[in-house]
Amino acid sequence: MLKTSDPTPPQPIHIPFETTYSGLPKRFYAHCPPAPFPRPEMVRFNAPLADALRIERAEADNAALAAAFSGQRPPEGAAWLAMAYAGHQFGHLVPALGDGRAVLMGEVIDRSGQRRDIQLKGAGRTPFSRHADGRAPLGPVLREYVVSEAMYALGVPTSRALAAVTTGEPVLRETAQPGAVLTRVASSHLRVGTFEYFAVRDDQAAVQQLADYAITRHDPDARDADNPYLELLRRVSRRQAELIADWMALGFIHGVMNTDNTTLSGETIDYGPCAFMDHYHPGTVYSFVDQMGRYAYGNQPGIGQWNLARFAEALLRLLGNDSNEAIAAAREILEAYTEHHEAAWLERMRAKLGLATAMEEDRALVDHLLAILARNRVDFTGFFRRLADAAETTTVDSDIGALFQDPDDWQRWSGRWRERLDLESADSGTRAAAMRWTNPAVIPRTHAIEQAIRAAEDEGDFAPFHALVEAVSHPFEAPESTEAPWARPPRPEERVPNTFCGT
Repeated sequence: MLKTSDPTPPQPIHIPFETTYSGLPKRFYAHCPPAPFPRPEMVRFNAPLADALRIERAEADNAALAAAFSGQRPPEGAAWLAMAYAGHQFGHLVPALGDGRAVLMGEVIDRSGQRRDIQLKGAGRTPFSRHADGRAPLGPVLREYVVSEAMYALGVPTSRALAAVTTGEPVLRETAQPGAVLTRVASSHLRVGTFEYFAVRDDQAAVQQLADYAITRHDPDARDADNPYLELLRRVSRRQAELIADWMALGFIHGVMNTDNTTLSGETIDYGPCAFMDHYHPGTVYSFVDQMGRYAYGNQPGIGQWNLARFAEALLRLLGNDSNEAIAAAREILEAYTEHHEAAWLERMRAKLGLATAMEEDRALVDHLLAILARNRVDFTGFFRRLADAAETTTVDSDIGALFQDPDDWQRWSGRWRERLDLESADSGTRAAAMRWTNPAVIPRTHAIEQAIRAAEDEGDFAPFHALVEAVSHPFEAPESTEAPWARPPRPEERVPNTFCGT
């Protein structure tokens, strides 16, 4: 890593900002420049993403990039906005949250014509920080970089990581940890909690302004609907149903599905105590703070609907002049969410099983499989990857059976599965190839992330982190070594029972 003390002066970096959020009334945000940091150093810069965002870097070196993306030498036109929002955290309304350690650098129109936010996370105190320091430890920054880029490669709607920079100063948590700043890119940072912030204050003018802004930004054609606000609720609901189906099909657990982490864009955001399951169980929880299992893997679809109900409550006066009719219309959309999620999830599970057509018995086949995976503590990702081999040849059946504590469970289920495959028209080779592009070989396993963080924090060694990012950026390709930590379940001594958000 190059240091900012490099004698070569930083080269100019140009970002074509076109920030619209600053056009909303002042109560929507606070101006807040990033904190000064003594020695920012670039850990990793996502050059392909920067190119997609039309960020001009000329001959800028790592020192210049670190200075820009830690807020020390900001590009011209940076907005530096900390956004106001509220949120239900673990079911309890917190009326004032806001960006306590993040600032919106600005918005850009990317090369595909999409508006994107660029935000610095861990950039210091804001008016919403309350008693916190607004900083971010290095570990959570590295985790979010890895997992968000993995999700992007897996085809899941997500915020992305543009840069990770160390700050050269310690951050005090339980112990002193290296500080860092993450540059995050998202379609927007509009959340259910943003609407709750104004609804709880009975600021209906602000709720309507925010809804109008959201429609303009994410669903401009919704203005043609009889009620654009009802259409906004319907579309946000569908996006969340699809997103959570993606999570469930990959064994992903968000960990903090609070309403302030529920985006209108339908992107995954805020990768705090998140994880991909190792052995399958619907009650799996990784978040240290989720002692009651509210956000367990199997609860995520229902929590998504609960969060959408809070969104509907915030919008209620815009949904119809008659409150009873507005409630009925919202309830219809929320009920449709369940149906849409179930259909989207089953579609993804069929693909994982190599089924190209839909049949009535498919749900029972999936349910049977999940039951035996849970009973036998089978690795979720590893099983589905091996299933592609089984779709091509029966010679691997005994190897897959060895994954089960009771191999007879596998034999009984695989018999049903093969009978179902016989009703498909694809040949075995084509089917197996499709399954290998649906079931990843590589995921950001929690123990692999933890090993990368430990090497970076304890030894200043970022090589494991870089190797992990490269691996998860190609999740459907078989890794060179099946012994790499990202390609296998953890050994007993490697297991990580809890993850933390780092606030």
